[in-house]
Amino acid sequence: MPRLSLTRRVTFAAAHRYRRPEWSEERNFEVFGKCSRVPWHGHTYTCDVTVAGSLDPVTGFVVDLALLDAILDREVVARFDHRNINTDVAEFAEGRLIPSCENLSAFIASHVQEALGERAIVTRVWLSESPTLWAEWTAD
Repeated sequence: MPRLSLTRRVTFAAAHRYRRPEWSEERNFEVFGKCSRVPWHGHTYTCDVTVAGSLDPVTGFVVDLALLDAILDREVVARFDHRNINTDVAEFAEGRLIPSCENLSAFIASHVQEALGERAIVTRVWLSESPTLWAEWTAD
């Protein structure tokens, strides 16, 4: 059975700040630059999630698109859209994960995969916070 992939794009707007609480404000600025300053700053993110699997000969799908859309809405859009990632998403709270594109893409990959179970495999998450900055998570 051929292995195919499918990519769905979602967007969300969110605010964040890069900061290590154990560091001084000066050290945070040295490492994270303007992204460490109060108040938080925001982006309109673009997120592509690619899943792979066998082609269902009956439906012609790699995965049920309605299911994938529901998962992306719950695990990505509802979780991040119009949120402050540092204060509204526990895993990115003060002293936890820095809400970088890299950490966010890995987080999204993990949560989407968990929700999909064995229906398909998340092979790539591409997350852009601007036209000039993005991260790409790929499966091993």
